[in-house]
Amino acid sequence: MPVLLPSILLVALAFGLTLLWLELRHRLRPASPLRLSSGAWRVQRFNTGGGSAEQTEGASGGSVELSGSLTLRNPHPRMEVFVPELRVNPVLLGRGDLSALRVSTRVTPHHPDEEARSDGYWFAYILKGRKSTEVEVSVRISAAADQDLRSLLDTLWLEVLWINYGPFGRLERRDGLLVPLRKPGVLTKAEAPWREGERCRVLPIRTHLLGVLDDPEAVLQRYAGPLLQPGDILTIGETPLAVMQGRYHHPATVQPSMLARLLCRVFHPTSSLASACGLQTLIDVVGPARVLCAWLAGSAMKLVGLKGGFYRLAGDQARLIDDITGTTPPYDQTIVLGPHQPEDVCERLAAALGVGVAVVDVNDLGRVKVLASSQGCDEALLQRALRPNPAGNANERTPLVLVRPA
Repeated sequence: MPVLLPSILLVALAFGLTLLWLELRHRLRPASPLRLSSGAWRVQRFNTGGGSAEQTEGASGGSVELSGSLTLRNPHPRMEVFVPELRVNPVLLGRGDLSALRVSTRVTPHHPDEEARSDGYWFAYILKGRKSTEVEVSVRISAAADQDLRSLLDTLWLEVLWINYGPFGRLERRDGLLVPLRKPGVLTKAEAPWREGERCRVLPIRTHLLGVLDDPEAVLQRYAGPLLQPGDILTIGETPLAVMQGRYHHPATVQPSMLARLLCRVFHPTSSLASACGLQTLIDVVGPARVLCAWLAGSAMKLVGLKGGFYRLAGDQARLIDDITGTTPPYDQTIVLGPHQPEDVCERLAAALGVGVAVVDVNDLGRVKVLASSQGCDEALLQRALRPNPAGNANERTPLVLVRPA
């Protein structure tokens, strides 16, 4: 035994140094401090003759013009970062063939210290520490006289492709935001199609396709507010809440480490952690040391018949991350994380609405997981009501489900 002790200590020391090396390598990887956000967007319809514009959520005939602003912010106290390239790629989602529509885009910088060029050329700009700049974006969608824009258009997905250049090297950034071009009507109490459940009534509530420009409280108030009564519980899916919080990113912006490339191979092919970018997303959240230790401990637990150890040890995000194809378009091209601080969100929304609020993850296999709920929510009621998955797993666009005790 005394002979083995030094060997055990050496192995433990080597393992500890390996974990330290993984964490340091992860934390010191190249990263840009720049952050991109968007303000409100305005959608206008123009008639065929190019006359006056009117505010609208959709349009028929003529053209549609969208305008909004992007904010580039550098929170670093000293680092100066170049933005040598920035362009916007509009992607239309609709209800028919959109190939004949004409789409034009214009990007106009409004830097505080430099004038924009009249020819629309984006010149390389230096964003100094603790400074920000604004970028105006306008998108015009035009149709022929015999095309009905109102029936064709649904959503505009804007990809922002920009370069960050500085002490960290040259990094390609790819952000996306969704602008709804039409919204469904709000249900009234008289027309609400309630479903009978087990000692409860259930109402899936249709919304527009949600995105980072939406405020959760405003969405719940708009679509569910007129229907609420005391005793109700309003649920929202964890993925719709996460995308409203901006917790998604394109896999092109993920740089898988050697650890991610190796470990992703041991997960089931249908798992969101079975790709290098999906697992790297988890590593970026909790760190490589925790992921490696969770995998080692989880593998040991599996040998004695205990399953799910990795997901318990790696944290909630290990179960909540959705890899590409895991969500509805256009988010099917992105990796979506679980929502941020869902408990606080539930309490805030419950106080604003006057009913219980819960964030849930439900699938077609009858699995119901209540991620968070406001104080006093009956989770047994939610299990009974949501087991048939009334919100659906396809493109129903019913992220809200109202549950009313019978």
